[in-house]
Amino acid sequence: MELISLTYPHKLKKESIPNTVAAIGFFDGIHIGHQKVIDQAKLLAKEQDMKSAVITFDPHPSVVLKKEKTDVQYLTPLTVKKSLMEQLDVDYLYIIRFDKTLSQLSPKEFLEHFIVGLNIDHLVAGYDFSFGFKGAGNMSNIQTFIDKPLAITKVEKISYHDQKVSSTRIRSLLKEGNLELTEKLLGRPYSVVGEVVRGEQRGRTIGFPTANFKITEPYFLPRVGVYAVEVIMENNVFYGMANLGYNPTFTDQIVVPKLEVNIFDLNQNLYGEILQVNWKSYIRDEVKFSSVEELVEQIRQDEKNVRHFFSLND
Repeated sequence: MELISLTYPHKLKKESIPNTVAAIGFFDGIHIGHQKVIDQAKLLAKEQDMKSAVITFDPHPSVVLKKEKTDVQYLTPLTVKKSLMEQLDVDYLYIIRFDKTLSQLSPKEFLEHFIVGLNIDHLVAGYDFSFGFKGAGNMSNIQTFIDKPLAITKVEKISYHDQKVSSTRIRSLLKEGNLELTEKLLGRPYSVVGEVVRGEQRGRTIGFPTANFKITEPYFLPRVGVYAVEVIMENNVFYGMANLGYNPTFTDQIVVPKLEVNIFDLNQNLYGEILQVNWKSYIRDEVKFSSVEELVEQIRQDEKNVRHFFSLND
């Protein structure tokens, strides 16, 4: 996959780019609905002996269009999106910088510059994709904005259990702690990647050492609580229980939720390791206990519950 970052105006020459079928959208989460759009573009490219491409944007348009939004949390931050697109095996990934200038392009200007100008002969998008100033362009009126014939494939709504599959729905499920349904809508477990850093060492003193994660990417995190998780290290899968929260039994000074994972049956120094955590099942809410002894008793029960979830021996 060739990664090409673009701003407006870009300097690419149309003649240097092969004829392409492109899927276009923001694609946060790259859920099963997004995958259908991208797979359709790949299929059409193969049938028409063209290259396949995905056109996406960064940052999220709301950062530019809604003044109160200075930071946005993503299901798939840009580095994750790039990695997943590579796994989907498209030939080109175009990442267009979304800024104020881009937001003010007319639909015609956008199409001439980023579709016709990138030698795209066939455009694939979801039924609700819009573009151009104030979203004036869409998959129904797109042909009215350009002179050159452009083949269009509009992918209709994808539903699961009679509800639309969408990034918004997935965020709601994560805030409910519904990881099982989230996984079905994504086609894979929801995950985050972070570096293991030195923590307060409290877990070690109570018999449950934890890997403390420093998460630098702007992930959308699930609800605070205790989870059954998988930890991926060098293509090996380890099981464990995670706490995402504020450690209220010990302190009231934490303002951003921390992720700590007790990895089962693993005893090695992980400091500095970059690990992936797959969220598998919500176990319970985070609770402030009246004593450390109460906390330890509950953690023992949590471990039993998580081991049972993974069908592991106690």
